Amino acid sequence: MILARVSRCVMRSAARPLSSSAKTRQIEPLTVPSADGAPQQYSVKIEKLVEEISKMTLLEVSELSTALKTRLNLPDAPVMMGGFAPAAAPKDEEEEAPKAVQTSFTVKLMKFDEKQKVALIKECKALLDDMNLVQAKKFVESAPVVVKADIGKDEAEKLKEALSKVGGEVVVE
Repeated sequence: MILARVSRCVMRSAARPLSSSAKTRQIEPLTVPSADGAPQQYSVKIEKLVEEISKMTLLEVSELSTALKTRLNLPDAPVMMGGFAPAAAPKDEEEEAPKAVQTSFTVKLMKFDEKQKVALIKECKALLDDMNLVQAKKFVESAPVVVKADIGKDEAEKLKEALSKVGGEVVVE
């Protein structure tokens, strides 16, 4: 039913003769901007407007902007361009550079006490998954070596404390 009404309306408008202003108006095809960064081609109408606006003073451009906002019923939105933004008030040194909070830590075994080598090997075997006694021995003897990477601060501190107790010199980065 709705489709029949729409089609009748379209048929009536197609049957009407064009007004004199519609006959003389030329329709310019839309241009698609290129993605490769080449300068965009503007229509002649836009080029004329740009030329006229560029000849205006700053005060006239401001008045034009206000008039367009009024005519087009646009809200008064603040301009977010770098050149027109007010300068920010100077901040304290502490507030200037927000300190990046490190969330991922790496635990490294730098060296170890030879007297406590056996205890350190046993602790590495217990702390590190899928490591047997021979692998733990080779692991400890290859110091400096990364024990665990991309772990949280709490886990890194626990690993450091456990390995330090059994004679390892551990660094958390």
